Amino acid sequence: MEQSKKRTIIFVICSLLLLVGGLVLAVRLGSVHITFRDIFDSIFNYSETLEKMLVRDVRIPRALAVLFTGGILGVTGAMIQGVTRNPIAEPSILGVSQGATLVIAIFYATGIAITTTNVMIASFIGAFITGIIVLGFISKKANNNSIAKILLAGTAMSTFFISLTTVIGLLSNQSQMIGFWVSGGFRNASWADFKLVFFVGSIGLIIAMMLSQKINILNLGDDVAIGLGQSPEKIRFTTLMVIIPMCAAAVAVGKNIAFVGLIVPQIVRKILGEDYRRNIPCSFLLGAVLLTYADIAARMLFNPYETPIGVFTALIGIPFFIAIARKERG
Repeated sequence: MEQSKKRTIIFVICSLLLLVGGLVLAVRLGSVHITFRDIFDSIFNYSETLEKMLVRDVRIPRALAVLFTGGILGVTGAMIQGVTRNPIAEPSILGVSQGATLVIAIFYATGIAITTTNVMIASFIGAFITGIIVLGFISKKANNNSIAKILLAGTAMSTFFISLTTVIGLLSNQSQMIGFWVSGGFRNASWADFKLVFFVGSIGLIIAMMLSQKINILNLGDDVAIGLGQSPEKIRFTTLMVIIPMCAAAVAVGKNIAFVGLIVPQIVRKILGEDYRRNIPCSFLLGAVLLTYADIAARMLFNPYETPIGVFTALIGIPFFIAIARKERG
């Protein structure tokens, strides 16, 4: 027990140090050189110079939006893996993120004003509809057969929704903008976007931590949960209802970013074990770290042009996915 607590403390300290370093790099690096003095003055001694405006109105809100989006993706991945007892499950693989992206594409195609509020509404509708479909698969007692069905259904929905999104983009002459949503990125992130992921992410994280003990019980098996007086179906339903708005906010701000929710909980469980009371907040931290550095790479690789952030998460996530799938099959 003492050893586990020590590992958790070391993990949190290392994650926080990496996160602070990543935030500093995210604000300083870019096509315009920013000094530490510019950063300090933009916060405590603001004046309308190019560097200070860039820091205060562009780079800081983007860095903070990336942080909370990564945290949300890490937490939702941990939660869905916990309630399905499936190490490969995550919102993008189950189609929740793609469902949200599809409805956003419909909003673009129909000419609805693309504001932060409207994007969140569209994202929530898509995530909710997809989430209800997923719930139909995860509400049954989990076994190897049902896990395979979950993955097959999720993969089918993901492919179908992305295909529809692409068709809508082509038919509405919005393929470039919708393509940006499909590949993910924070190019236009603003303070409004940060407020959205901060509000939804903070509330979602608190509720997730309150549910963590029940997820621990469900992770032991449906029979054990029933024996301890818990309803597996109720726990899954409640967890999914928390995941849906969190995924919607993540898609509304960061677009369709895959594999973060797959990678992060795997690493956290490997280091800290199966206790979701630790895993959920630590998944938030590690998700924030991973996406922060992925966003820096996306901005700097072909600077001043920006690479879709989904490219970098996929480069890490696809080998992870294949390795885990092979291990589970073996």
